[in-house]
Amino acid sequence: MSTNTADQAKKIRQGEELPQEVLQDFLQKELQLSGQLEVLQFPSGFSNLTYLLKLGDKEMVLRRPPFGAENIMKGHDMGREYKVLSLLQPYYDKAPKPLVYTEDKSIIGAPFYVMERVQGIILRANDKLDWEAGRIRQLNENFIDNLADLHNLDIEKTGLVAMGKPEGYVQRQVEGWCKRYDNAKTDEIGDMDYVMDWFVLHIPETKHNAFIHNDYKYDNVVLNLDEPTQIKAVLDWEMSTVGDQFTDFATMLAYTPEKTDPEYLRSFNVVGEMNREDILARYEEKVGKKVDNVVFHYAFALFKLGVIIQQIYYRYHKGYTQDPRFASLIQLVKDCALLSATAIRSGRIRGF
Repeated sequence: MSTNTADQAKKIRQGEELPQEVLQDFLQKELQLSGQLEVLQFPSGFSNLTYLLKLGDKEMVLRRPPFGAENIMKGHDMGREYKVLSLLQPYYDKAPKPLVYTEDKSIIGAPFYVMERVQGIILRANDKLDWEAGRIRQLNENFIDNLADLHNLDIEKTGLVAMGKPEGYVQRQVEGWCKRYDNAKTDEIGDMDYVMDWFVLHIPETKHNAFIHNDYKYDNVVLNLDEPTQIKAVLDWEMSTVGDQFTDFATMLAYTPEKTDPEYLRSFNVVGEMNREDILARYEEKVGKKVDNVVFHYAFALFKLGVIIQQIYYRYHKGYTQDPRFASLIQLVKDCALLSATAIRSGRIRGF
């Protein structure tokens, strides 16, 4: 893949259409725009739905919760994501500019917000780069450094401290994610039961508080069209909060599979000139801290990934969505559980 084209929106999936006339009226009034509204959909991603809006000469992105999400959890808070982007604007130039938010469900059937469109390249699962190793490593390093930049923001000065409750963060995470899994469970998976029991007994103290993205991966960043090793924007702030920065770092690790990892997880591997220990060393250098309890954080990040996928599979299992991409997701849940349990049993983050 040469990665010289921008991320493209496509025809809207059946059952996920938006009422264009009422949406057009809303946008024209709130943003003082004119013209005929055209709506397309960005086809990737399994959580919040993302649409491309074209109104006059303006291109924007609309984000709304997935259909059926209200049946299993309280997440997908569009207002919160809008506020995060607003707070980040003066301090972090990788956050897209938010334009308008509404809780009025009469417009499209759910709360939503609209932000500026950032043109660029988004790498997707199974994308392979035909670059020389040096350029791929440069992208890897920029990707790690950008997360470190986010974690190095002053949460008091930016006002981001109001977006979370850092005290006892890790314990609440363990309790909350275990509950989410139980609420969305469809199959018996022994490794999920094993890791949940282990996490409860090995919760580390929350020490290193920062503003964290919580879903930092390559298909949530926009690369510069002219120089794709450079990051232009970070997307999908749905789960961002204030908490232990090492949990956020570990989420990035969970999205960094290696050749010996379970088959379904290897599909996440977009670029891989750095292994998980290389990534750990680079991150520690950039934040000036040693990552304590790295095995716990890595294993828990894999478990969280498994829970997120389980929640998506639950919607498919219950018939809330007919998206055929969801049919085999239960195997990915099992692979997340297997790798999490393997890390715990071995006490390592790679080389099992």
